[in-house]
Amino acid sequence: MNRKSQRLPGGAIFQLALICAALAVLSVMVWQGFSEHGAPDPLRPHASPAVASVDIGILVFREGLECILVLAAITASMTGAKQAHRRPVAIGAAVAFGATLVTWFVATGIVSQLSESVPALDLQAATGLLAIVVLLVIMNWFFHKIYWGGWIRAHNRRRKSLLENAGASEITKRGLMWGLILLGFTSLYREGFEVVLFLQSYNLRLGGGVVLKGALLGLSLTTIIAVLTFVLQQRLPYRRMLITTGILLGVVLLVMVGEQVQEMQLANWISKTEIPWLAGIPAWMGMWFAVFPNYEGLIGQALAAVLVIGSYYAARYFQSSDSFPFQQPAAVSEPQHGIIERLETVS
Repeated sequence: MNRKSQRLPGGAIFQLALICAALAVLSVMVWQGFSEHGAPDPLRPHASPAVASVDIGILVFREGLECILVLAAITASMTGAKQAHRRPVAIGAAVAFGATLVTWFVATGIVSQLSESVPALDLQAATGLLAIVVLLVIMNWFFHKIYWGGWIRAHNRRRKSLLENAGASEITKRGLMWGLILLGFTSLYREGFEVVLFLQSYNLRLGGGVVLKGALLGLSLTTIIAVLTFVLQQRLPYRRMLITTGILLGVVLLVMVGEQVQEMQLANWISKTEIPWLAGIPAWMGMWFAVFPNYEGLIGQALAAVLVIGSYYAARYFQSSDSFPFQQPAAVSEPQHGIIERLETVS
């Protein structure tokens, strides 16, 4: 039986990934049950970190998925005699992961220094605004065509240039190796840098423990996809996973906007206008979904929803179906190198 016949359908792999994610969430719920001696009360303040950990896990998984796609596009044609070129790319990605961890400690150190001279409420409001901006960039629905086309095309042009110059003996073997290492580094570090900026708000409000749990959840899911993609070379419905995580991040955005408006009100950056006829909103709506009975918060969340939904349809309007790299069938039905070569046709 050849390798191709051993591959599982993309839908089955997607279902497997969902089952693994569901088991991870179930494990968190069981752990909560033991730690809280029953079901946690959503009205108690310490219950919100669990929600934050899931939000962080979704974001880390989303960025990890994007990184896997870029790396897969870079290494797709590195087969046969060129397979050795995958190693420096992998080394660069590993170094980028370490650099991301260093960036995390540097960023948290800077924020910690600022907290000594800036009022806590002002600092939380500022980092919250930064997190929302980063999340909008990560979702990148409006610039999907430019984002995917430009980002993947730029990396592939760099790869092709390195290999062609190496073949023409214009650069040394060592220069090619360092070029591929840098290519792998930039592919991962940009995603890691965005995550580090985003997580500063959660770290400031809820502490490193919550961030660590969410990051481990996202990294676990990313590792599963990476093994299936690079080791087992399974067919995966990447486009469906991107859309699913995009929708989840849209929900996270609405919650973050509600929380951000509340923090800005507490810091006296903006006013707070109560809505008397919504005073009966249950307190758990504010705890879990950041829905509060005031005009500023609800208007902010409504504007965020309009931006996300409007940008999605705007992207569908402006993009042409033959130039969007994930416009092919959702359940990819070719080997990894065949799939990712399609991603290179965005130009």
